Amino acid sequence: MSEGREGLLSVFLEHRDALLRFLVRRLGNPALAEDLTQETWVRAASANGARTVGNPRAYLFRIAANLALDHQRHVAHRVEVESVERVVAGIADPQPSPETTAIDRAEFGALLAAVDALPPRCREVFIMARFEGATYSQVAAHLGIAHSTVVTHMVTALAALERALRRKTSLEEGSSESPSRTS
Repeated sequence: MSEGREGLLSVFLEHRDALLRFLVRRLGNPALAEDLTQETWVRAASANGARTVGNPRAYLFRIAANLALDHQRHVAHRVEVESVERVVAGIADPQPSPETTAIDRAEFGALLAAVDALPPRCREVFIMARFEGATYSQVAAHLGIAHSTVVTHMVTALAALERALRRKTSLEEGSSESPSRTS
């Protein structure tokens, strides 16, 4: 630690209680005053390396006063809104409902099962292109196949996945319909 910083630290420690009382009077909040007292030292220690301070006590109190003023300005710009509980209760929760979560998980499971059912090379091309974000050219180079072969595998994969997911949807819709009555 440099001599100037050590001297400033000893002045800070000597006047710490006075700084704290000063900030409590200014802010009316002992916990906040404690935080800003510590912030005063952080600011002083980080800024002191560039120059020597003529009056370290006044320097520390000026930093503390500026921190208190900055805090008061910040608080003045804060807007608080009070609301009636029924209004708050009417605001939609941004989280998906348990039903939506269950449906999404089922659809994701169906997608994974459909991907797993693809032929091995087709699945490999699809995973590299869709899940890993590789371009068709990168997939072709990595697997040592032609670009057109990658395109063919992707078309095959997408068609198979669409059929599998459409089939799953039709089965679900068919099972949710009420049984037909025969006369």
